Amino acid sequence: MKIHFIGIGGTGMGALAGMLKAAGHDVRGSDGPLYPPMSTQLARAGIPVFEGYRAENLAWDPQCVVVGNVCRRDHVEVVAAEQRGITLESFPSMLESSLLSERRSLVVAGTHGKTTTSSLLTHLLRSAGADPSWLIGGVPQNLGTGSHLGGGDGIVLEGDEYDTAFFDKKSKFLHYRPAKAILTSVEFDHADIFDTYEQVRDAFVEFVALIPEQGLLVVDAGNPGAMEVAAQARCEVQTYRVLGRNEAPSADAATWCVRSTSRAGARRTSFEIYERGELVGKFSTLLSGNYNLANITAAFAVARSEGCTVEALGDAIRMFRGVKRRQELLGMVQGVRVIQDFAHHPTAVALTIGALRRRYPEQNLHVCFEPRSSSSRRDVFFAGYSQAFDGASRIYVAPVHAPEKVPDGQLLDVAALAAKLRERGLDAQHFATIEALAQSVLEKAAPGDTVVLLSSGAFGGLADRLLEGFGDAVTFAQPEDSAAIDALLTRFRMATLTDHEQVESLIIRPSRERRQSADNAGTELPELIGCVNLQLVGDQAFLFGLAVAEACRGEGLGWVLADSIMRRARTLGAREVYLIATETAEFFTDKLGFSLVEIDDIDPRVRALSNFAAANRPGAQYMALTLSTEP
Repeated sequence: MKIHFIGIGGTGMGALAGMLKAAGHDVRGSDGPLYPPMSTQLARAGIPVFEGYRAENLAWDPQCVVVGNVCRRDHVEVVAAEQRGITLESFPSMLESSLLSERRSLVVAGTHGKTTTSSLLTHLLRSAGADPSWLIGGVPQNLGTGSHLGGGDGIVLEGDEYDTAFFDKKSKFLHYRPAKAILTSVEFDHADIFDTYEQVRDAFVEFVALIPEQGLLVVDAGNPGAMEVAAQARCEVQTYRVLGRNEAPSADAATWCVRSTSRAGARRTSFEIYERGELVGKFSTLLSGNYNLANITAAFAVARSEGCTVEALGDAIRMFRGVKRRQELLGMVQGVRVIQDFAHHPTAVALTIGALRRRYPEQNLHVCFEPRSSSSRRDVFFAGYSQAFDGASRIYVAPVHAPEKVPDGQLLDVAALAAKLRERGLDAQHFATIEALAQSVLEKAAPGDTVVLLSSGAFGGLADRLLEGFGDAVTFAQPEDSAAIDALLTRFRMATLTDHEQVESLIIRPSRERRQSADNAGTELPELIGCVNLQLVGDQAFLFGLAVAEACRGEGLGWVLADSIMRRARTLGAREVYLIATETAEFFTDKLGFSLVEIDDIDPRVRALSNFAAANRPGAQYMALTLSTEP
């Protein structure tokens, strides 16, 4: 079939387009200017994209046009499609008709936690040997992409309650034919399309009614709205609950119970899962917060119902790296860590701040909040936001994004919000511009502090402003950085990267001040002035490709990179780190505690890595370090 997507650059639209292309359809689309990663993703899939919207984009005679919910009836390509008699499909109806008839849908729904839980479920199933398809509204770190057409009969879907298109105002997830579902929470949200909590609840009730009698609903027993909806289900219902530290598990509390056993400030979270009061196992994750323990338990319950073993799921949980923009560490610079999170609903804001406060109990927590989503820009959540920031050391409230899109009389008053937070004893300030907010953070954040950015969008480039403003930041490389990493490694006759998607790379870009100084001195700086790489296989890790530009040596950047990647290895749950050294052997023994080993002592899975083979050269020395996963 020939399929045209209007607004193909949207996360869900681009993902579905890629899946349909993989299924053998002729897929094209239109959008404004696209940038990585979406432009790269579509190009890699071989999907042509028309830049700009115009009637002639449909001259290739597609059989159907997929319309996103941002398109209005008067959109130029919608009008052209109707004039040509081309069938209009919404994103979810296209998904339903093209991919779901021959697959069992495992749908994750709820006001909060959908992206993380659907990513977890997909990762658990794959790690246990299944080959599911998936379509997720984010980028899971372990999966590398938010969509994939697998060979198995299952498909994991993030189920969204938002409306579908101008010609279909029902919730998207009503098209998803759930065989099994997770319901994380039901609260009022999406104030632009729902007027009351009851309308939200009724949409979820309609969704739950779609699960067949032989299906399964896994629901959070601690969320009243979710339990109210689950009472209407005609299928089997299993519940899950997060226990207090001293609370005893029991079958009466929930089908599945989870209890944290970690101390505050631990790098990883240790926890126990119980089924009907009986201990199933003890586990470890890099995710923090009780809400993430709930997400893990929900995914665990569905994975067990799919036949996955506890042992396989335990390994998968330990290695799960999270989702981009969900407590995502962007970088470390001058001892300050910068984290971004998608949280914008008051409940999600409070949970995220609480989790980060427990992870970093002693340091200052600077919280930057941008009201950007359709709901967060409105005053309907003013009271909720007034109570949501209690764990923060300082709160920086940004101006409302695109205030002209908010109906008259409904705009969130950010000045009043900051004043209300100060009334409650919090250090809060609102800012007229993102530039002013960034400058305040740069002035107040100190080594050891954590800065977290809460926004459902780009936050006016605040992350880049902060990382650049603090100095030479250690950040995570993106796919488009691969060429620059290889160029830096080549300067020192080091092996370039292979299996890029399996490697975590930390990089340092020269700050604006450093580059200006180099220009004044007539010194040429490469695009990157430092990099180091880590590849995990199970709980074994290979560290390689530590390089610092010649002009920047002697400043301790090598130590900063090495220390940062070792911290990352611990956070990811690595138990052994191996490396191949030549003239740098003394650095790794003296500074990091590595010991010399024979090549036969290295885990065979590490020796089988293509990056290990590329780095293994005559005269090399092999080194190893056993890690504790606790700080």
